[in-house]
Amino acid sequence: MVELTHLATLYHDDVMDEALVRRGAESANARWGNAIAILTGDYLFSRAADLAAELGPDAVRIQARTFSRLVRGQIAETVGPRDADPIQHHLRVITDKTGSLIGTSARFGAMYSGTSAEVSEALATYADTVGVAFQLSDDLLDIASESSASGKTPGTDLREGVPTLPVLYALADDATDADATRLRDLLRAGPITVDAEVTEALDLLRESTALKRARETVRGYAERGRAQLAGLPDGAAKRALESLADFIADRSA
Repeated sequence: MVELTHLATLYHDDVMDEALVRRGAESANARWGNAIAILTGDYLFSRAADLAAELGPDAVRIQARTFSRLVRGQIAETVGPRDADPIQHHLRVITDKTGSLIGTSARFGAMYSGTSAEVSEALATYADTVGVAFQLSDDLLDIASESSASGKTPGTDLREGVPTLPVLYALADDATDADATRLRDLLRAGPITVDAEVTEALDLLRESTALKRARETVRGYAERGRAQLAGLPDGAAKRALESLADFIADRSA
């Protein structure tokens, strides 16, 4: 149910972004047109709702609230930060668009395995927070990796003008040295379409304090998520969840 909801949002996102590729494959809208892609997304949402109905009213309520958060996050991303702090706005968008889905997955897993309300809430909060860390780490890999470790060619976000966390930190940096100034000039231009400038921006970002701050932010989310597991019973499941948080924190390095 949650994965169908997630997939539906990707169909709609690609239409809004006019994306031609999704993870290396031709996007649905590029192949069949916007109308078919939108209708397919709507169909997937309806199938997810149908599955929720089979689980009962609590599942329907949770799925509806998750969908509400997804839409709220997409609206915020589309409108932009306006007068809000761009970094905090970016983190709120990721929390609503990514954290909500992973948090709901954990909540359902806990609910339908018969755990207490306290354990369900702890697991949902853990997954919501770790979900944000995962998305942020994915964006960092687009800059830090020498290969397509994130499923994308390094620098894809720069070429598309996507304001990821390291970029936002770099733009907010008031350092006056030559490298910081040059990096801000490159990033302020929007999408970077010249290959040599993409390479230059990547090199500058990799050596910047902005990337270090972004890594610290990822680790902060991962550690806050891990802390939610403290009161859970010891066992293989808890150790696996702790390892996941640690993996995400290290993944951004």
